Amino acid sequence: MTILNCQTQTEINTANSMSNTPNRKLSIEKIGGTSMSDYPAVRDNIVLYTNNPYHRVLVVSAYSGITDDLLEHKKTGQPGVYGLFAHNDNKNDWLLAFQQLGLKLTQVNKTLFTDIEQLALANDFINERIAKTKQLLNHLHILCSHGHFLLDDHLLTVRELLASIGEAHSAWNLSQLLKNEGVNTCFIDLTGWESEEKQPLDSVITEHLEGIDFSETLPIVTGYAHCSENLMHSFDRGYSEMIFSRTAVLLKATEAVIHKEYHLSSADPRLVGEEQAIPIGKTNYDIADQLANLGMEAIHPHAAKGLRQAKIALRIKNAFEPEHHGTLITDDYISESPQVEIIAGMQHLIALEMFDQEMVGQQGIYEKVLIDMAARLKCKVITKDFNANTITVFLDTSLKRAKRLAEQFKQHFPTTAVNTRKVSLASVMGSDMRIKGLLARSVQTLYNHNINVEAMHQNIRQVEMQFFVNQSDYEITIKALHTSLIEIHDHGKAICEH
Repeated sequence: MTILNCQTQTEINTANSMSNTPNRKLSIEKIGGTSMSDYPAVRDNIVLYTNNPYHRVLVVSAYSGITDDLLEHKKTGQPGVYGLFAHNDNKNDWLLAFQQLGLKLTQVNKTLFTDIEQLALANDFINERIAKTKQLLNHLHILCSHGHFLLDDHLLTVRELLASIGEAHSAWNLSQLLKNEGVNTCFIDLTGWESEEKQPLDSVITEHLEGIDFSETLPIVTGYAHCSENLMHSFDRGYSEMIFSRTAVLLKATEAVIHKEYHLSSADPRLVGEEQAIPIGKTNYDIADQLANLGMEAIHPHAAKGLRQAKIALRIKNAFEPEHHGTLITDDYISESPQVEIIAGMQHLIALEMFDQEMVGQQGIYEKVLIDMAARLKCKVITKDFNANTITVFLDTSLKRAKRLAEQFKQHFPTTAVNTRKVSLASVMGSDMRIKGLLARSVQTLYNHNINVEAMHQNIRQVEMQFFVNQSDYEITIKALHTSLIEIHDHGKAICEH
């Protein structure tokens, strides 16, 4: 597999060939699925909010829930068309799911297009893709019923083919809808529909965007690209952020913007309250990485890497509050004075504790075996700690997989005693938290709420403190820490206004 190179000669050539005016302002903007599902908000709050809709490129996701229907539900794992096809239990199951999806997509079209002719064009576009994809999958299903062909060898291709449908649908629709508003758009289809060969992602982006005058044309780009890197193999459903990031880097954008349905806030509003959670305002890519480690991605870490290396600022905006400046993420931001900026966490973790008195002096050997086993079993390690004879890993995985990991580890080190328990993680973050007594104040806050700290971590860099508590105490832990460390400062519009 080709590795994405964030510093390439292609970038220099692309910048020269794509920019009619050197050093002009160009914004690369990604619109999330929930925002895309509200066309008036996209039109009024993003595209037409400023007097000039141009000097930007829009990379769009599929409408909310569509990728779940195409692949599998992101949270519950309920199979979509791909899941049903991959299981290969009953051909009628995936065909029926595909048929229902087609009806759902044309129903989406019906809510967007009032003109009969435009509605017919929109339906023709997506129905053609569904029909041809269905035909391809049917042929593959028949082919793999013979012993010489294995379905598993083709599943990544099937997954990518299905995923592309959602992004193509939303991008084509948005391009047509904005033309009705007088915006000169062009539909940029990176999905490789009926293409004969794969190219590197940078080449795909360059080829499709070269020659466009951004001062008078607004490109609407699919959030999926068919390329030799096989984005879904490395990034799964984070592929649209990689396309967004590479487009920004290749075009040497002034700024990259992600429009979400919420602000990047000091805590989850559902836990601490809508009025209490406030936008962060400014932070850095370091904190973005910490959030990603907890599954709360502002942006996929690999996508952030390209922007960070290219010194491109990333702005997270709420598509439904266009007047708010949002949160600006840069490489070098540090708050003017030490402070706590975010209370985040993970409610469902497994703590796996390995105790072995034979471990003394050999912690590195034990740790390597444990981490390698966790990777093979796809148990995500959130963090770990150890002392002379004990290693504890905190896992984002199912109890079943955690027990399998424990069993395999005991087989490798028979003298080890293993303890497994369910815990929650509450994380206190800030670009600079060198505040005397902050740890003591945090622990005192939890004590005042009768919350026992099962474990805690704080490293020398002091950008994050982690508290592990009983799962039943998770929500009150987040709220208590937010009240004690953030709300008391009454920040106003944002923790860092700009």
